[in-house]
Amino acid sequence: MPSISSYDYNLPLSEILKQSTKAAHDEVATSPEAGKLLRGELSKEQYARYLMMLWHVYAAIEQGLERHATHPTFEPTYNPALLHRAPALSSDISYLLQVPEWKTHPIHHRLISSPPAGLFTFVNRIHEVADAQDPSPLIAHAYVRYLGDLSGGQTIRHTLAKAYDLDEASGTGLQFYAFKGLTSNKLASQGEMKRIKEWYREGMNAGVGGNVQRKSEIVDEASLSFKLNAGLFAAIAQEDPEPFEGSMTKEQLAALVKPLSSEAPGYSVQNVVVLIAAVSIGHFLLTVGGFTGQRGWYKYLGFEEWVVSTWKSVTA
Repeated sequence: MPSISSYDYNLPLSEILKQSTKAAHDEVATSPEAGKLLRGELSKEQYARYLMMLWHVYAAIEQGLERHATHPTFEPTYNPALLHRAPALSSDISYLLQVPEWKTHPIHHRLISSPPAGLFTFVNRIHEVADAQDPSPLIAHAYVRYLGDLSGGQTIRHTLAKAYDLDEASGTGLQFYAFKGLTSNKLASQGEMKRIKEWYREGMNAGVGGNVQRKSEIVDEASLSFKLNAGLFAAIAQEDPEPFEGSMTKEQLAALVKPLSSEAPGYSVQNVVVLIAAVSIGHFLLTVGGFTGQRGWYKYLGFEEWVVSTWKSVTA
């Protein structure tokens, strides 16, 4: 791989990224784990587990993008209706496992109670970048994931449909690989996906402009992103993955779980008061009863489900 000094930072960001990440892209794409995924050789449970890990990664990326939607670096490419993958992943996982709420499924319990080092490191890095004074390098992770989904991800759709007995025509269970058009709600063709990629590259170039320092940081982060994606691939088929070292705090546990949507219609004061009272009681019980270890995680999941059900009941 060329040294950083060999890149011409007067070029548009997208061109520098193309040059700087080619070797890393090829290395990840030809890894044994990626090969198993591409050939549909993972069991349905292994594939579902991989999608769960991806969901946590995308949830972190997309939460960060939402926070910084008006930042100059992100504004030209911020289009959640077009790009966001977390909702599609959630739908696919539920369909694969035939459950309405996959986050309480045993596979997810095992994944989160002892998350692979690759998953924890990836999600933690995304949060670090999103929380930085200049979050611009976050776009490197979006670039690596979204353009990969629009390119290589499309080649495995047919293989996965056959491997896991999914209906390719309806797209059920394959929503992660489906994109709408730039200017319509119709399913994007290969040609339209190419146009989306060009639009994204142009938006990145416009957002960063001629800021050499910012370009350099994004290029470095993109190289790291490929390494982190490789770590995610490596964790796919591990029955007993190597966990991250140390123990997770409450905040780190929460970082691996997508929070309840902040987008909600208006509700009556009475409903809000009831919910606040319920959550306050739950918080007291969690604090008094403890919130550590595997039991603490199950307690967290149960609390999350309880809050959701309480909210549904008071707003019904």
